Amino acid sequence: MSEISVVLADDQSLIRAGIAALLAGDDDPALPRITVAGEASDGAAAIALARRLRPAVVLMDIRMPGVDGIEATRRIRAEAPGVAVLMLTTFDTDDEVLGALRAGADGYLLKDAAPGTLRAAVRAAAAGRAVLAPEVTRRVMDHAAARTPAVPDPRLDTLTARELEVLRELSSGDDNATVAAALSLSPETVRTYVSRILTKLGATSRAQLVAIAHRSGLG
Repeated sequence: MSEISVVLADDQSLIRAGIAALLAGDDDPALPRITVAGEASDGAAAIALARRLRPAVVLMDIRMPGVDGIEATRRIRAEAPGVAVLMLTTFDTDDEVLGALRAGADGYLLKDAAPGTLRAAVRAAAAGRAVLAPEVTRRVMDHAAARTPAVPDPRLDTLTARELEVLRELSSGDDNATVAAALSLSPETVRTYVSRILTKLGATSRAQLVAIAHRSGLG
């Protein structure tokens, strides 16, 4: 992938301009170039751009007028399933993080992320990897687990023992290569397992698998 197209969804034009400048600030020729294909000031416009432009990634704020980022994410997953959605927001409450993951977001970052972290996250999401900021996702998942006992998802019964092992490794947000090394498998084999797990659990992203694993006490 020599170029990664991105749609920016944020209701503040100044924020969109700043993010666009950060994304363009990486001139390493060895890395895929990130280009901004379109901008949206609300969720409805983000959905329309995702359908029309089919970007690799939508960088999505949560609190926007009209259709918010979580609902927009849910609809993009349904209407443009090949488009990755990466939440980029200042909000890290339980409801917003978990709501975004359940809607099918491929990751969750805060707006104070370093420029290099943001660009790496966009490239990871475009490559199909989960992007979960540890200081946000792990804290919220642990907090949610502390408030309520783990409730295993009944769909876990459809997984084989090996698929459960893969899901447990995925709960930390690890990529295929890391999971493969931990389980002495090839990355291609892990990719096959992940595809099967997504299908069996009715999930649309690796981030959703992480949420299911944590709610079920696997993380």
